[in-house]
This record gives sequence, structure tokens and C-alpha cells, in this order.
Amino acid sequence: MAGHRDVVAVGASAGGVEALRALVGGLPPNYPGAVLVVLHVPRDAPSALPGILSRSGPLPAATAVDGEHLRGGRIYVAPNDHHLLLLDGHLRLTRGPAENGHRPAVDPLFRSVARAVGPRAVGVVLSGSRDDGAAGLSSIVGRGGTAVVQDPDDALYPWMPRAALAEVDTEHVESAAKLGGLIAGITAMDLPENTQARLSDAMLDAEVSMSELGPLTSDELALPPSGYGCPSCGGALFQIDVDRTPRYRCRVGHAWSPESLLDEQAIALEGALWMALRALEEKSALSRRLAGRDQRRHGSSGDRFRRIAADAEAAGQTIRQLISQVGSSLPATDDPAPPTGGPGTLTDPAPGVR
Repeated sequence: MAGHRDVVAVGASAGGVEALRALVGGLPPNYPGAVLVVLHVPRDAPSALPGILSRSGPLPAATAVDGEHLRGGRIYVAPNDHHLLLLDGHLRLTRGPAENGHRPAVDPLFRSVARAVGPRAVGVVLSGSRDDGAAGLSSIVGRGGTAVVQDPDDALYPWMPRAALAEVDTEHVESAAKLGGLIAGITAMDLPENTQARLSDAMLDAEVSMSELGPLTSDELALPPSGYGCPSCGGALFQIDVDRTPRYRCRVGHAWSPESLLDEQAIALEGALWMALRALEEKSALSRRLAGRDQRRHGSSGDRFRRIAADAEAAGQTIRQLISQVGSSLPATDDPAPPTGGPGTLTDPAPGVR
């Protein structure tokens, strides 16, 4: 089906299970395209999503297998702790660098599909927090593919759809219940005559190579330094897309969108504040113990140690206030909750679950 948009890449996060069920439930039994799915899941939790999707619609769904040839009429689901890529018509599972703290992540799939099939690609962004998928969806549109976005008002977590709509122009915005029919209609249409894939995009090629665990590093790409540190490894971040919404990669390839980077910085800051509070509490406790020792052994008042303890306690109170302020700005996590209904169960998260 070289003349049709028949490779569908779907990305979802928090609230995405119900959206995915609705999407696949709306696909016709004879749908000829291939559907590749990334749902953000905890790295150590096996996903029951293939079984859920198989029961929700007419197409068979299965966990993607490394090296498998892409076939129409099937749904392929990324397993936990592996990126799902499409390379030369075959599925590839890799443990490449996390993007926005996730593996599997949405953007590596979208970029690989954009590079592999160009105008034949359909990128779909569903419910989720933060802004995952927006950069990858831009790559699909840039290579002649088309974008489909769940209506933010229909999504349990509207931030991923909103970010996608801010990044790309698309007329394909629908509720989850209507997305299957919409995608089937897009696939049934011939490609527009003026739709062509761009020539090779060096940055797209490089980012797909990094997701594939290739030997390329970000410092070889002549990118400007951002002045920020990578939350995953502590390395310096380089800035991509200087003239558009910036993104960031460290030397070894961990990637961050601006919103995800900001959220991770807040999480790291809270962790540092808790460490500081612990140190102050220990300092106060030790100072009061020394004050009591001096009073017992030497008959002194121990005032010096009590002053040190009081200063530490006052600083600790300031730290507590900062923790409260930082905590109020922390985002709800993207990750679905760990399995809770027995082996292999997958559920959507409650707000704030991490």
C-alpha cells in the first residue's frame, strides 16, 4: 500500500489505556494498516496492554518482537523498558537512552516511523501529562505524514494533546471514540499527489541512531550548550531546534523537552531540600546532646551548642517551607500506576501517583 497512509504510530501516557481501547475499538475488522503503540509504563512492570487491546477491538495485538517484519492488520505494543522503533520495515526493540525520563518513550517511535515511511505515517497523540510526543509528531508531519490528536477536552490528561496541537497544525482532532474511524478513513484515501518525503534530515537520522544505541554522541552534532544539566546522568545538555521550541540532549543521548526538564528539576530540587533538612535535623540533635554533655560534665550552661541547635532548627523551618512551595508545583506523573489487580494487570494512574 505504498500510496496510502498505512503505518500508524500511537503515543499515550497517563489516562491512555481507555483512549487506546476506544481507538482500537473503532477500527474496522479489515483495517489494512499496521498500528504501533507506545504507552508509558514503569520499567519494571510487565504490560498487559496487548491483551487489553485484543479484547477491545477486532485486530490482534501483541508485544512487539525485535526483528519482526511489519505486517498490516496488526497492533504492535512496546514492551516495558524498551524503545520501539521501525527500521527498514522491521521492528526494533532497544534499551537506548530514556526520553523525558521514559523507556519506552513516544518520540523515538514517532521519529523512526517518520524516517522509515515518510508520507505513509500517521502519528497519533492521546491522553497524557507533560508534552511527550509533540517533537516526534512534528517529525512525522515534516516528512509528509499526517497528525491525529485526541481532543484535549476528551482526554483524562489533556497536556500531551495540547502540546501536540501547539507544535503542529492538524485538522484531525477527535474524541477517542471517533479516532478509529478517522484513522481508517485516512488510510483508505490515496496519498495527496503533492505529498513527498523530505530528503534525509541529518538531525532526524542522528536522533534515531541514538535511540538505536548507535555510537553517535550529542557533542558530535555541533549543537550549542544549553547551560543545564541532565537529570538522568548529570551530564551537560545540548540544545536542539534553537529556532523552534527547544529540546535538550546530553552527550550520551538522554533527551528532554522543556516542560519535562523543568518538572525533573523541581523533583531534583525537592530531593536536595530533603537532604538539607535531614542534615540540619541531625546537626540540631547532635548540638543539643553536646550541650547536655557539657552541662553534666563541666557544669557549663552549654549555651554555645544550644545556639547552634536553635540556628539549625530555624534553618530547618525555612527548608520545610521551601519543600511545601516546591511540592505544590510538582506535576502529576506520566507513569501509569504499578499493576494492582494480580500479575499482568495494567491500570491508569490516580492523580499524583508516581
